[in-house]
Amino acid sequence: MTSPTEESVGTPVRASLASWPTPLEPAPRLAAALGLDPDDLWIKHDDLIGLGGGGNKVRKLEWTAGTALAQGADVLITSGAAQSNHARLTAAAGARLGVDVVLVLAGQAAPTGNIALDALLGASLHWCGDASDEELATRVDEVADELAAQGRRPGVIPFGGSNALGASGYRMAGDELLHQDPSVQQVVVAVGSGGTMAGLVAALGAERVLGVDTGALSEPSAAVAHMVAELTGQPEDEPALRIDRTLLGSGYGSVSDDVLDAMRLAARTEGLVLDPTYTARAMAGLVAAVRRGELAAGQRIVYWHTGGLPGLLGHTTALERIMAG
Repeated sequence: MTSPTEESVGTPVRASLASWPTPLEPAPRLAAALGLDPDDLWIKHDDLIGLGGGGNKVRKLEWTAGTALAQGADVLITSGAAQSNHARLTAAAGARLGVDVVLVLAGQAAPTGNIALDALLGASLHWCGDASDEELATRVDEVADELAAQGRRPGVIPFGGSNALGASGYRMAGDELLHQDPSVQQVVVAVGSGGTMAGLVAALGAERVLGVDTGALSEPSAAVAHMVAELTGQPEDEPALRIDRTLLGSGYGSVSDDVLDAMRLAARTEGLVLDPTYTARAMAGLVAAVRRGELAAGQRIVYWHTGGLPGLLGHTTALERIMAG
């Protein structure tokens, strides 16, 4: 099978999937609500990437999918949770690039959120029920072998698009941000599979990036540190990373009061819609960091909006709590 990992890639190839840069906009009402100065807080809008409903995974897919196709792939395979934003955007990338996409997903089929968009975008869905990450990875390999036996040339995109190749898209994104605003002092971003934070740390330094763990990985620091080392050629240095793990609630996909409060605050001050799994957790982490004094008035702070609105529309518990007031 074709798998664009850091070990197998010769010369990485970038596919064109979006227009850059994404907007960087002020959030003065949200800043004031947090006790910051009006010009302190800005939003980096990767939710406004046009492909497939937008989101951070597009930056990774430009490299992972582009390299897989350059190596001869005629079908892309990836895995994720049922409401995976990465899976949805892999389906969109395949449609844009003219190749089939197979999604290997944990959970069960339901006509909601990202799952409905996966089908709309033409992906083939393989459901694995209550599968672990390891079981998903095994099933991906099996599907790739089955396709290869049929004469297809499968290209495997890693879980979340997160390896050093995919993370290089966010190293470029960090440079893009500095070009837009060289005065940036702090960036707050959700940590799922780790590639987004890794790329930003490689570009901006660990001291300027606060990651907020969403519970997608059991050891996010190790995953991020490994990718940073791959990107920079420096030794892995987990202690230098700043990852807030206090907002996990009862686990990945849960909706704590802090997360729900962050969703309401962003929506009612800036019209900013967040999803409960990733972006609202990152916003809750930003709020907590301000309360701790880790982020303070007078700093230029950027909240990185990584998209994920379809995930909200597929999250029954969050929707019920929002409607309950």
